[in-house]
Amino acid sequence: MIFQPKAIFLDMDGTILNHHNRVTIKTKQVIDNLRTNGIPVFVATGRSYGEISELVPEGFTVDGIVSSNGMVVHVGGNLLVENTLPMDLVNHVIEMAREEKVYYELFPNQGPRISLQEDRHFIEAEISGSKPDSVGINEWSSRKEAIEDEIVWKDALDSDNFSKFYFFSRRKDNINAWKNKLDQLKKQIDFTTSISSEHNVELMVANVNKATGIQHMLDHYDINRQEILAIGDSNNDLPMFEHAGYSVAMKNAPDQIKEVVDEITEYTCDQDGVYHFLNERFL
Repeated sequence: MIFQPKAIFLDMDGTILNHHNRVTIKTKQVIDNLRTNGIPVFVATGRSYGEISELVPEGFTVDGIVSSNGMVVHVGGNLLVENTLPMDLVNHVIEMAREEKVYYELFPNQGPRISLQEDRHFIEAEISGSKPDSVGINEWSSRKEAIEDEIVWKDALDSDNFSKFYFFSRRKDNINAWKNKLDQLKKQIDFTTSISSEHNVELMVANVNKATGIQHMLDHYDINRQEILAIGDSNNDLPMFEHAGYSVAMKNAPDQIKEVVDEITEYTCDQDGVYHFLNERFL
């Protein structure tokens, strides 16, 4: 018997975003058709709320957005939930990243991501040269775009309202060493970390992830979590998969993700996999 969801939650990178970091017209159309047929559709992404509009076709509409890995929740453009990193943690982590020369992006709850000007030299150096074989094209192109157009370089922090850190390294041993340092810091200051590839780690408020953000949305719409379908492709989707009644991994997802879901799409994110899955299954 085919699972009939009361709501659908979609990851972005590697799921509805292709490797050019764009949502296609086909994906927009299938979302529109599902919503017309009475199935609400939501986005659940590690990206910040403010950057989503640049990645989607004109007229792209969903019923709500869980952004920054659950830190911020919007319904119909209105803010429902907002978590903020403590500033002592923000300042301390920047000092650590500077000492270790770790690539970082700091995301405000509103507005573009930032990095400090004095750290620009080692941040830019991390994505210089050719792409390492083990780094996904989506992540590498996102870092290139961030350096060229998306990061605002600040002389100092001029806000106290930040949703998450994103850290990256072209070398797995470097990012793993950084993860170990963050784990040591957790013994002093409580926070949550999440990864979406072998080359990154993100830092959020303690006990916050996609699942907690989704639950806020479900409470708002009075939907049981066992009645939702979730589609994603990476480790930061695992809490979402565990929370959903039915979980689907993209064909392009790593094997360890495919092992824990109920189903796998027939096509990848570059082949409009979400469009084909949702259209054939529910329309």
